[in-house]
Amino acid sequence: MPLLFHDSLLPPGEWGLWSITESEDWLRSQLALFFREEKQLYGIKGEERRREFLAARQLLHLMSGRSERAELVKDGDGKPHLPDSKFYVSISHTVGYSAAAAHPRPCGIDVQRIVPRIVNLAPKFVGAGERKQLTDEKELEQLHLIWAAKEAMYKAYGRRQLDFKKHLFVELGTEATGRLRRGAVGMDFELAYKIYPTFVLVAAVQCGLRPR
Repeated sequence: MPLLFHDSLLPPGEWGLWSITESEDWLRSQLALFFREEKQLYGIKGEERRREFLAARQLLHLMSGRSERAELVKDGDGKPHLPDSKFYVSISHTVGYSAAAAHPRPCGIDVQRIVPRIVNLAPKFVGAGERKQLTDEKELEQLHLIWAAKEAMYKAYGRRQLDFKKHLFVELGTEATGRLRRGAVGMDFELAYKIYPTFVLVAAVQCGLRPR
């Protein structure tokens, strides 16, 4: 299994990244899927997407260190969790990669392949404050970091109907941070990120909460 990394994330959390080179049959042979997961997999069109589905769950299980795998369950808003764990979990995938994060505070993770067309999409999710942080030589990767950070915060929040430009805000840097502001809801996040030649990876962990 080409595990690219499995590290601590704002301890005691963890995150990991897997490069998917295995076949769907091999991945399927490694997992004892639960009934609801079998139904989900059956409904996924395309081998690549099914491989991503399987690899993310295999990675999360590997990170758990358990001998027996727990079912990854989604709530009514689609937020995943492990019913018998005190850790929040999050998964993400893009073409060829799956990522996972686990933390005792609400967390989210997102992996994004770097594509030039994000420049055209930027006005829909980049606010004025974030625009000021962009530099000419690094704009493309910075836009992807902002997008991935907002995806990660959205997943940590776990509810729908967020406007990425109006409700989510990112401060880049060596100690990157994020904020969610929507009506009476306010959440602050610590952001961790990695930049690769063809993709970026961002994890968001909510600040100021006691572990559950």
